[in-house]
Amino acid sequence: MDTAQGPLDLEEFADSAEAFWADPYPVYERLRRLGPVHHVRVPGPEPRQDLWLIVGHEASRTAFTDPRLIKTVPGAREMDPIGRHLLVADPPEHGRLRSLVTRAFTPRTVEALVPRIQKITDELLDAMVPQGSADLIESLAFPLPMAVICELLGVPDIDRDRFRRMSSEVVAPTSADAGTLLLELIEFFDTLIEDKRCAAPADDLLSVLLRTTAEDGDRLSATELRGMAFLLLVAGHETTVNLIGNGVRALLDHPDQLAALRADMSLLDGAVEEMLRYDGPVETSTYRFSAEPVDIGGTVIPAGHPVLIGIGTAGRDPERFTAPDTFDIRRDARGHLAFG
Repeated sequence: MDTAQGPLDLEEFADSAEAFWADPYPVYERLRRLGPVHHVRVPGPEPRQDLWLIVGHEASRTAFTDPRLIKTVPGAREMDPIGRHLLVADPPEHGRLRSLVTRAFTPRTVEALVPRIQKITDELLDAMVPQGSADLIESLAFPLPMAVICELLGVPDIDRDRFRRMSSEVVAPTSADAGTLLLELIEFFDTLIEDKRCAAPADDLLSVLLRTTAEDGDRLSATELRGMAFLLLVAGHETTVNLIGNGVRALLDHPDQLAALRADMSLLDGAVEEMLRYDGPVETSTYRFSAEPVDIGGTVIPAGHPVLIGIGTAGRDPERFTAPDTFDIRRDARGHLAFG
């Protein structure tokens, strides 16, 4: 690709910004035919952003592991009011944070939550029945992860309504108050962490993280704990809401696949993997930045440029998946990049 030609305007590729955001996959398919890496202009409010977009599966896998594509812009660390977490950390900081979190967030921790998650899900579904019809996002997909996150973080019952109010506005802003509520949420996390530090040991994730110590005595700082709590809220909530919504829609749009799943629930695990591949919860990675010129798939990304890895389009790459635009719950969808 000739990088001197300037950015491709994705809005022109899709005829309109609305068409692109409603269904970006046709645009991604056109880009893949031209190559795996492109300098693009993204549809949106002015001033529109120019960035580098990676659309091929193999190129995306390469980009995820290339240390020259960094997550932290110089100076951003000092400006971040939330705290450091895995999505904004580069090696060796990322490895250190991941090691400490992995010690606390074990399979046993997750397994212990299953009965509670099932109970919350059953209660939300039961509440939908008398209505005859319901908004899936409003009635199930949005409140379910919020309730589970409250359990994981050990938010006291008396504080949960306030926590949900602040968190809902932060993860899905509807007013100009979102910035103020973010600061309120930061203060809430700081108080919650300090309360748990002073309280008797508990088994919620935040309490366990407080007690987690590496072999060399390293522990998460209060600011890092706040960052991890915020990451769990934002990343855990958004991915769950989107997966439930996109997955149910895929089944409804493909009644033969829905019928097959109803007839044989042993297909469920594969169906979830196919949902993640076909129309997963996250369209692109978080931003990377080229610390130096980076050659990916034969295209050189200049130093100092923002980069997005197309997670959704990687799942539709015909060089990796046969008939990628077909939703097939019997497919071996392993190898998708839905979570990086």
